[in-house]
Amino acid sequence: MSVALQHCLWAESADPAPQPLVPGLTRQHLSEGAWVDLRRGWMDGADALFDDLAGSVDWHAERRPMYERVVDVPRLLAFYAEQVPLPHPALVQAKRVLDEHYQDELGEPFATAGLCLYRDGRDSVAWHGDRIGRGSSHDTMVAILVLGAPRPLLLRPRAGGPSLRFPLGHGDLIVMGGSCQRTWEHAIPKTAQPVGPRISVQFRPRGVR
Repeated sequence: MSVALQHCLWAESADPAPQPLVPGLTRQHLSEGAWVDLRRGWMDGADALFDDLAGSVDWHAERRPMYERVVDVPRLLAFYAEQVPLPHPALVQAKRVLDEHYQDELGEPFATAGLCLYRDGRDSVAWHGDRIGRGSSHDTMVAILVLGAPRPLLLRPRAGGPSLRFPLGHGDLIVMGGSCQRTWEHAIPKTAQPVGPRISVQFRPRGVR
């Protein structure tokens, strides 16, 4: 997959690798037991990792039924199930760091990785929660590593209310935890503004999609 990313102006490590989560990790408590953790610039060498994944992952397009018709999913996808090797050593290291930090709170390791490639501002994901499986009834976590050009991740209460905006890119990490998948929704909206490509890597526990 050939996509052109405008790299950061500051110097990057030649070998992508996650930095320690602490210091730098901050938690924001939301309503109804939901929370989000944010770690800016967590992945060192994030733009190099973007280039590697964009060119080596077996990206595929999907079509899904929506509003009584079948439509193209507006992004490219890849999924790595349990025991399937991740596509880059930096992601293996990232999962290890996440497991070590969140093991006690989550009670289990992260098990799968889903990748999304947003090619430009026309690619998006609609409002949703990761509620297939245990996320519909139990507290869980979804950790998202964002590579490439910044785009806003929006969060809003499922019951209604104002949304929160988290601009994420170039190696930022956001972790949605507690009741977040049941009581809040998140989205990446389309934009008419010129934006570069973006990859998100979603680490999830077993049985959460």
